[in-house]
Amino acid sequence: MTSAGLITDAFGRIRETVTDTLYGLTAEQLTYRADADANPIAWLIWHLTRVQDDHVAAAFGVPQVWSDGGWAARFGLPGSSDTGYGHNTIQVAAVSEACAASALLADYHEAVYEQTIKLVSGITDADLDRVVDTSWRPPV
Repeated sequence: MTSAGLITDAFGRIRETVTDTLYGLTAEQLTYRADADANPIAWLIWHLTRVQDDHVAAAFGVPQVWSDGGWAARFGLPGSSDTGYGHNTIQVAAVSEACAASALLADYHEAVYEQTIKLVSGITDADLDRVVDTSWRPPV
């Protein structure tokens, strides 16, 4: 298997898990919090998808699907680079309510998946040595 094939397969598995998780869930189930500080399914899938969108777009120097594809407006959320990192309980609740429609959340994940596959499918072994983030020690 090539590097591109391995990465494509991994993102495909994430896609399958998201699709399987969202299938048949009601808005109430998507936004359910087991306790006041728990992250509901809607927020977790949004966050997972936002991080994928943010990181893959940055690695390839392209716009994020979130802002470039109008998804922020569709969800009624800010078009910022917010990925959910550091969200407090109020922010988690707001995003969860905005993501209560499983079809919309699934559609956003699918759009991010499509961009991801388009970008990573051309990766070569030599590309894996390229530093994409110098803020880490060591850079990654």
